[in-house]
Amino acid sequence: MSTEPEKTKCLIIGSGPAGYTAAIYAARADLKPVIYTGLQMGGQLTTTTEVDNFPGYPEGTKGPDLMDDMRRQAERFGTDIRFGIISEVDFSSRPFKVTTDDGKKILADTVIVATGATARWLGLESETRYNGHGVSACATCDGFFYRGLDIAVVGGGDTACEEASYLAKLGRKVYMIVRRDELRASKAMQHRVMTAPNIEILWNSSTREILGDGKVVTGALIGNNKTGELRQIEIQGFFVAIGHQPNTEVFKGQLDLDEMGYIRTVPGTTRTSVEGVFAAGDVQDHVYRQAITAAGTGCMAAIEAERWLAVQE
Repeated sequence: MSTEPEKTKCLIIGSGPAGYTAAIYAARADLKPVIYTGLQMGGQLTTTTEVDNFPGYPEGTKGPDLMDDMRRQAERFGTDIRFGIISEVDFSSRPFKVTTDDGKKILADTVIVATGATARWLGLESETRYNGHGVSACATCDGFFYRGLDIAVVGGGDTACEEASYLAKLGRKVYMIVRRDELRASKAMQHRVMTAPNIEILWNSSTREILGDGKVVTGALIGNNKTGELRQIEIQGFFVAIGHQPNTEVFKGQLDLDEMGYIRTVPGTTRTSVEGVFAAGDVQDHVYRQAITAAGTGCMAAIEAERWLAVQE
């Protein structure tokens, strides 16, 4: 068996909307891209049931079906898709050196990082059980399904306040479950939620259990952190807004990251701090975090990689 490193023009790390879109464009530009999917092939959308806001699906679609469509389209143009993890990178010189979790060495002329971000969860078994069936980490994605219903949002920062404000426009009532006696959000965001007539803030509170009928969420058991008193609320939607963790551990020391760990890109581009390395999707976007914006930056990254390679030749 040869121990010589494999060589590729374009290596894409990650297989969500950003990674697959980058692959479609890179393959059509004859870059013969290789994708390493990561542990969650298809990314976060594979854990989502209904997707109603991705253009081109007038009746909506399922998250796993959308990602399967993208995967097959990338394969149609010749993308080499491999299930596996990139465990080590060396971007100090070109070609870039990459190692997979099974020890395979790859030399890449250009790299597109599309490893995404992972929502932080509470860690409850019931949270996992009802994920996609009343439990969500994205109000923009799923809020529409809870029009006129009662909803809970967990968190006390800007993200939680934004989610609660957004959901308050759609739902009948929104409970904010805040574990302290104050919000960590900016003054403007605090004012917005505290003056909304249909938002009730449950201070010093934490979720003990998400309740359901075996199919969908029907309520939540809330505990007061100071008194221990328990309260049951009736809700149909439960949104966790305690932040996201960008999947950038392997890139620390190799790429410039911001204070939250997201990859910094040159504004208006997908270029990173290393020439020839591009970042697309949620790994560099903590503002929008949508499948369509991830796909857009995947397109940008592939075009920029192709143009960058043309200049090098």
